[in-house]
Amino acid sequence: MSSTLGPTNGSLGGPPPPTLSNPKRIVVGVSGASGAAYALRLIEQLLIRGHEVHLVVSDYGRRLLFDEAGITHLDFANLCPTIADAKAADRLVIHPNKDVGAVIASGSFLHDGMVVVPCSSTSLGAIATSSGSNLLTRAAMVTLKERRPLILCHRETPLNHIDIINYQNLSLAGAIICPTNPGFYLKPKTIEEIVDFMVGKIMDLLRVEHDLKTRWEHSATIQGA
Repeated sequence: MSSTLGPTNGSLGGPPPPTLSNPKRIVVGVSGASGAAYALRLIEQLLIRGHEVHLVVSDYGRRLLFDEAGITHLDFANLCPTIADAKAADRLVIHPNKDVGAVIASGSFLHDGMVVVPCSSTSLGAIATSSGSNLLTRAAMVTLKERRPLILCHRETPLNHIDIINYQNLSLAGAIICPTNPGFYLKPKTIEEIVDFMVGKIMDLLRVEHDLKTRWEHSATIQGA
């Protein structure tokens, strides 16, 4: 589903559709840092659980999706090939990044949080300095203004001093800095398990239930203790 300039149905301007007892409306931004798998898995997991996703992809984010996932067109079929439920397509709203008049750029548009994953240093700096020249950064700024959860999954290492200052300023403004640093205490054996660890962390921050493996379960018996 493509975006329009104003609300035309429940998925754009009104309350989320009653597909769950407590469905959420989440804004997802994809910028040009490595980590397309994180974004695609998050979108998939939100949709299959009945939540509504508003997606905006920067120009370099489009390049990222092509380079890392072979995606040439931003549509439901290409972004979510594993989802068989056709109704899920109605819960995915894709907004052009140049459309700064889209609904997600307005504070009057109610949602339950925004995630930028992956978040490049360029997008991080633009959000930190309120440089809303495109829809992704503008939607993030509005999310901060309205005191809604903003989760920035920065994917860069090492950090320069400017990145660290941007971290500080964004944290003070209310953003959650969530670098894509997976844990290995669950002993992952595949890339998919590593991706799921981070996606589960993001969903925890969004207060979205999931069954991805992220929990540490400490054994009552420690060998050699």
